[in-house]
Amino acid sequence: MSETKTSGIDYEKLKDTPRLLMEAKLKPLQGCRFQSTGFADLGPARYTLPDGTEMLLVESAQSVANRMELACWDAAAEDLIAELRGLPYIKITDANNGHLSNSILEAHRINSEYVMKEARRVSKTDGKRELTKNAFNKEFAAEIGYQNDGRVDWKKFRAGLLKYDPNSLIHGCFLEEIGGRLRVTRALSGFIEACDVDVVESGGVKNNIVQPDLKSGEGNVPFHRTEFVAKSIKAYFNIDLALLRGYGLGDDATKLLIALSLFKIRRFLSTGLRLRTACDLELDGDLDVMRLDGWTVPAEDVLLNECKHLIGACKSHFADPPITEVEWKPSKKKGGKGGKGKGDADENADDSADGDEEGDDQ
Repeated sequence: MSETKTSGIDYEKLKDTPRLLMEAKLKPLQGCRFQSTGFADLGPARYTLPDGTEMLLVESAQSVANRMELACWDAAAEDLIAELRGLPYIKITDANNGHLSNSILEAHRINSEYVMKEARRVSKTDGKRELTKNAFNKEFAAEIGYQNDGRVDWKKFRAGLLKYDPNSLIHGCFLEEIGGRLRVTRALSGFIEACDVDVVESGGVKNNIVQPDLKSGEGNVPFHRTEFVAKSIKAYFNIDLALLRGYGLGDDATKLLIALSLFKIRRFLSTGLRLRTACDLELDGDLDVMRLDGWTVPAEDVLLNECKHLIGACKSHFADPPITEVEWKPSKKKGGKGGKGKGDADENADDSADGDEEGDDQ
C-alpha cells in the first residue's frame, strides 16, 4: 500500500487540485432561531441575491479563522492540545515570566505588535532568563536575509514562518514592521451564511429590583433583540493547495500544512459551533467535498494522528525548542496601546450584539 494512503489522506489525488472546496450544512442546536455576527455601525450583514433571495452572513472569514485556531488550543494548559505539541509558536511573556499571550491567540499571529515591535527573544542558561540584544523583528529580518533595498528571498521568508509559526502560513500574515512588503495570503478560509432568511424580533427588560425608577439608565431598562430564522445555513471552506505547494517547503511540510488545515476544519465543526449565546449550531450531515469526485475528508482522529506524525517528521524545520519565548514591555506613554486576544470580543459581547472579530491580515 502506498504511503499516501496509509496516512489516511490520499495526497496523490490532491496533487493536481488547485483548491479544495468544502461545505457543510448546519442547523440550530435547539429551536429554529439564531443570532448572526454584527458589525459596528452596520449590525447584521444582510444582502439580497439577484433572484430576490434574502441572505445573511452568520460568521465572517476573519472570525472563522480565529475560531479554527482556538480549536487547537488547550486554554486550561495554556498550550496547544497535547497531540499538536511540538508545533512551533511564539509565547509572549512579561518581565516576571508571566504568560501574556502567544501567536496562536493573537489576532495577527506572528505579526502581533507584542512580537514584532519591541519584544526581545528570551534565552535560558542555567535556569536564568536572558534577553537578546536586538528586538525579535530585527533578528527575524536578519535570519531571512531581508534588506530594505534588495529583493526578498521569499523561500527563506516562508521557511522562517514555518520555523517559528506555521499557522501564519495557513491563515496569512503581513509583517509591516519589517519593510512593509512581507506578506502571505490566506491558504485556508471559511465563512458561514444563511439562505432565505427572515427576522425574528423580540425583547426584554433589565430589572433593577432596588431602584427601578432611576433615570440614569440603571433602573428598569427595556431592550430589543433581533434574531433570524433561515431555510438553510451552510459553512464553506477553501484550502488553496496550489499556494501551499508553491511555498517550496518540501513534501513533509506541505503535507503538514494540508493535514493541519483539514484538522482545523473538522475540529471547528465538532467543537467550535457555539458562536454566540444565541447562536449555537451543529453539523447537519457531513462535510462535503466539492469539485473533486471520490475524495472525502478523513475523520478528525485520523487527521490528528497524521498531524502528530508530520510534526515529528518536520522537527528539523522548526525552532528548537519549538516554543520561542519573547518578552514584551508595555509602553510608558500615557494611554499606551493595550490588546485583546482573539476571544475577547465574543466573550464580552452581550446577548443582543456581537462585534465581528477582526484579526486576519489577508
